[in-house]
Amino acid sequence: MIHHIVMWKLKETANGKSKAENAQLMKERLEGLQEILPEIIELRVGMNIENEYSNFDIVLHSYFKSMEDYFSYQKHPEHEAIGNWVFTIREERFCVDYEY
Repeated sequence: MIHHIVMWKLKETANGKSKAENAQLMKERLEGLQEILPEIIELRVGMNIENEYSNFDIVLHSYFKSMEDYFSYQKHPEHEAIGNWVFTIREERFCVDYEY
């Protein structure tokens, strides 16, 4: 089983929207991937509820049966489209992938 974790710090404003608006849209778009990609076993997106002392605004946890499924997810056109859009609204991105 592969666990894929990604955390993002978003820009205060981007593409004419506030950080909160972009975070909500990002959550919706990422969660929509589970309906499109059967390789995803589970996908959860969390938005930070406390910003005063926190470094990141949004986190993705997704789970895959194998590395092959994970790579299929990474290369899917819808995932790539979301990734290209996220690049325009983020300041930082950190990721960890591990097998368990």
